[in-house]
Amino acid sequence: MSSNPVAETVASLMPRAKAELTELVAFKSVADFDQFPKSESEGAANWIADALRAEGFTDVELLDTPDGTQSVYGYLPGPEGSRTVLLYAHYDVQPPLDEAAWSTPPFELTERAGRWYGRGAADCKGGVIMHLLALRALKANGGVPVHVKVIAEGSEEMGTGGLERYAEQHPELLAADTIVIGDAGNFRVGLPTVTTTLRGMTMLNVQVDTLEGNLHSGQFGGAAPDALAALIRVLDSLRAEDGSTTVDGLAPTSPWDGLQYDEEQFRKDAKVLDGVGLIGSGTVADRIWARPAVTVLGIDCPPVVGATPSVQASARAKVSLRVPPGVDAVEATKLLQAHLEAHTPWGARVRTEQVGQGQAFSAETASPAYTAMAEAMTAAYPGQQMQYAGQGGSIPLCNTLASLYPEAEILLIGLSEPEAQIHAVNESVSPEELERLSVAEALFLLNYAAG
Repeated sequence: MSSNPVAETVASLMPRAKAELTELVAFKSVADFDQFPKSESEGAANWIADALRAEGFTDVELLDTPDGTQSVYGYLPGPEGSRTVLLYAHYDVQPPLDEAAWSTPPFELTERAGRWYGRGAADCKGGVIMHLLALRALKANGGVPVHVKVIAEGSEEMGTGGLERYAEQHPELLAADTIVIGDAGNFRVGLPTVTTTLRGMTMLNVQVDTLEGNLHSGQFGGAAPDALAALIRVLDSLRAEDGSTTVDGLAPTSPWDGLQYDEEQFRKDAKVLDGVGLIGSGTVADRIWARPAVTVLGIDCPPVVGATPSVQASARAKVSLRVPPGVDAVEATKLLQAHLEAHTPWGARVRTEQVGQGQAFSAETASPAYTAMAEAMTAAYPGQQMQYAGQGGSIPLCNTLASLYPEAEILLIGLSEPEAQIHAVNESVSPEELERLSVAEALFLLNYAAG
């Protein structure tokens, strides 16, 4: 990294950043209070609130959002007449999945081979630390040149929409000229990237019932309708022979025309086993950024260990459908429900329940904020030009903010590059990426204020 005062300050703050991320990762802040204590999420929220107060933020609040979680808000006044920038991150995390599969404990930040491992290290507690680093670097080098609002969400991973509803009820709270969402990631380590599109999503539980109760498979199997077999068949109807998503009435969308994703690199990033083919058609970028994608997230059925010779009376699954910009998530939900009902065999009873939904997002890139970020990224990553990419995941809040503040510019950056393995076991963050992106964010605020 080229030598400049901001970069030097961030470099000097990295030991502190690691210590703080260690503290923040230690909170088991999964916003599913049936699995994890609510006190863990409350502890993380209070940690962030205290950190903002220590940096001179005023009006620091713990916002009780309608889904029963808390978001942390703070305001740092800048020079009179300056622009306002909202910095977003979330402190809730995905469950650790199989803790035994982690090489080190998921809620203990651990350094290995130059990376820091822990649940939330990249997604998105590292984003909270990135914002703090950028602001500290500016304070040490002349001050923060804009008004800054920070919002740290407490339930982003659950998709329950608490902060979205709160923002709609208090539209003045998050109003800003530009919004920096710190919950995306570079296309690869060392390649500065702004995410310009996000797929939306809908999530359904589907239950199939065929019998009043389980039956002995020897006595009744072959004629009694098996609910698990019916569920397997209806789930299989969601994919074509090549693995492409097929939902009745959901039309294909335009191909991706931005940064392309090399297929062999994707296989490496996704850790696809040798000999196993990719699914779908078109370019990899088409498949993960510009087309619908269905995933069966879980199935309720008897485990292999302890299974009895029974015809199953009921079976249930959770199904996720990612939808690209240009596809309305509400309409996609209706189409998915109708498809599941239409393809359930043998007259089995089927019920669907919507458990999550978020619209897709597409940013306007021809704006002063994007120019300021491009200059900042080039300075933070010498020899590299900022790239535009899509992201297959969803951040439903983006559309809420775009709707509430149509004049605001929205940029998505962050630490979730492919090696981070967010949502999987052994999630990690690159400290070099944390350092460079913190520098980029600080330089962006300087450039934006001067523009």
